[in-house]
This record gives sequence, structure tokens and C-alpha cells, in this order.
Amino acid sequence: QVQLVESGGGLVQAGGSLRLSCAVSGRTFRSYAMGWFRQAPGKEREFVATINWSGGSTYYADSVKGRFTISRDNAKNTVYLQINSMTPADSAIYYCGLYLSVSYSVRRSAYDYWGQGTQVTVSS
Repeated sequence: QVQLVESGGGLVQAGGSLRLSCAVSGRTFRSYAMGWFRQAPGKEREFVATINWSGGSTYYADSVKGRFTISRDNAKNTVYLQINSMTPADSAIYYCGLYLSVSYSVRRSAYDYWGQGTQVTVSS
């Protein structure tokens, strides 16, 4: 049974930072790509960032480039999302996904497993 558990969300003021974590169990984490997506109320889940199996390649949505950093620790079976210079537009439920491939993907439909999500709210 594959499980992804996100943590680290919360309420933060505009300009602040958060680090989200996603712990994975039940699969050989180091073999697969991971991604972060987010969903705001009334909107579809959108791509945020993705990372390949080794952490050597990453890709970001244009809206978060320069502010978000995805990383992974294969020894801890965990992927992270560092979020800086936050704005109210970053408010959403953030989900991590596991893609059964060594290469990353920006397509939501490519991901095989998802976590339950963690709420991020940015106040102005």
C-alpha cells in the first residue's frame, strides 16, 4: 500500500515562507519522480513543481519560478517544497504526487498516487 502524507501547511502572512513535506511509504521512493500540485477553491488542481528520481532535474510552473524550490531526500523517503515570498494567490490545498517513472512530469494525469493534501493560507 503506497501512502503519501503531506505536512507543513498553515496560515502565513504575505511575504512569509513555508516548507511543505511529503513522506512516502510503500514504494521504492528513490526510483520515482515526484511532483507538487495545488488546488484553490473553485479551480482545478494545477501543476506547481516536479523533480526526477535523483533530484538532479526539476521543473516549475512559471507562476512560482524563483520563489518555490522542490527537493528530495531519498534516504528519508521525503520530498519538500520550499515556498518563499508568499502572496494570497498561493493559498490552496497543496498535494504531492508520485509518478512511476524516473523522469518528471507536469501532467496531473501522469501521477499514480496522491496524498491527502495540506492547506496553505496566505493573509494579506
